[in-house]
Amino acid sequence: QVQLVESGGGSVQAGGSLRLSCAASGYTYSSCMAWFRQAPGKEREGVAAIYTSGATYYADSVKGRFTISQDNAKKTVYLQMNSLKPEDTAMYYCAAGEVWLAGVPPPDQFEYWGQGIQVTVSS
Repeated sequence: QVQLVESGGGSVQAGGSLRLSCAASGYTYSSCMAWFRQAPGKEREGVAAIYTSGATYYADSVKGRFTISQDNAKKTVYLQMNSLKPEDTAMYYCAAGEVWLAGVPPPDQFEYWGQGIQVTVSS
């Protein structure tokens, strides 16, 4: 059974940092791991993606502030979030899928999802 478990969320003041982790289990390969977020009343949006090639892609809104990385030995993907803004407040989700795109793929391309973790940034 495939499981993706997020951790590291919480509350922080604007300008602060958080690091999200996504630990995967139950499968051996996925070409793409990504982070999405969804704020109340808004659609789920792609934040960052990393491929087995090492290529990374980011949404324009987080470029220069967020960094996605992975530890293959630990089957864990990270999202380092710096210079956080109130508009970064959302539920963040980890996703895994067999997809290859030059960018962050849309949510429907991902087969596996974590349960989500809340990130709240106060001004």
